[in-house]
Amino acid sequence: MGYIYVYTGNGAGKTTNALGLALRTVGHKQKAIIIQFLKWWKNIGEYKVKEMLEPYYEIYQFGRPAWLNLEGEEEKEVEINGQKIILKKKENIDKKLCEEALKFAKKKMMEEKPRLLVLDEINLAMHSGLLDVKKVLEFLKDIPENTSVVLTGRYAPKEIIEAADVVNEIVEVKFPKKMITTEGIQY
Repeated sequence: MGYIYVYTGNGAGKTTNALGLALRTVGHKQKAIIIQFLKWWKNIGEYKVKEMLEPYYEIYQFGRPAWLNLEGEEEKEVEINGQKIILKKKENIDKKLCEEALKFAKKKMMEEKPRLLVLDEINLAMHSGLLDVKKVLEFLKDIPENTSVVLTGRYAPKEIIEAADVVNEIVEVKFPKKMITTEGIQY
């Protein structure tokens, strides 16, 4: 029997927890499929490893090449590690990509019935209005018997938390003022 897991909260490690489950799944020669919402960057470890872990590991990204301001409707500038980054405003393409990701996830889930399906950053997509919570709840009703689904991202909606079997909140207890970005650790 599959289960629904949620990794949410303001701390780092939600995606990392889900990828740990994917690694365990692959280690047992079972299929793990990762669908990344709002992500596009290919220079991340979980994307770069895909060919090494075939045929048990698949990863797909559905995001345009931009850091998005998911909390507001305007473009704004932030500083990370002394570097200024422009957070772009959300656009219709972002909503379209999130909807395509959910549709693609449903297709992969129903056709391949993976042991593990990770919906990375889907909680943030729902919270920011790019994906309808009701559509995700409908999706979760169709999970094949032997597939477990993981939903990651900050701000998991209460309806998703209620539908889940396991919910972990990752809480930031301590973090340096300068963001840590170590290749092979944070990305």
